[in-house]
Amino acid sequence: MRNDPAPGLGTLLRHLTELLDGDLERIYAAMQVDYRARYTPVYRALLAHDRPTIRDIAQQTGMTHSAVSQTVSHMARHGLVALEHGRDRRQRLVTLTDKGASLREPLERQWKLTALAAQQLDRQLSAPLSKILMEAIDAVERLPFSQRIEDMRDASERARP
Repeated sequence: MRNDPAPGLGTLLRHLTELLDGDLERIYAAMQVDYRARYTPVYRALLAHDRPTIRDIAQQTGMTHSAVSQTVSHMARHGLVALEHGRDRRQRLVTLTDKGASLREPLERQWKLTALAAQQLDRQLSAPLSKILMEAIDAVERLPFSQRIEDMRDASERARP
């Protein structure tokens, strides 16, 4: 009999994200839309703001600059966005291409269905997942996980004989 430890928090979060995103990827493929679930925060930021920078998108979405940059590069390779230099050559402005803009209506319809499905999922859980995730984000923003780990290390060292 195997005595494997319970999966860690990161493993559980990645697995849930893979399940959710995998289903969305299949839906987008069935819609014959060249789109990935990970594009959504960036795409929504582009709908809300004209020609934002990578930094602007990162601030609006809560994503890291690196994650936004990678996502935007992927979207550009698929012809959904265009990049241009801002006043400062280090800045990159992002705009939807015609191909990217043409996805707006089908994506917004799908996002509405996705939101309804998420609400249904929340009702089936002992506590709404969306609420728990927001609470967890808030708690980790107040006290970063790295600090929590350091605190546990310090407590463990103090408890040693």
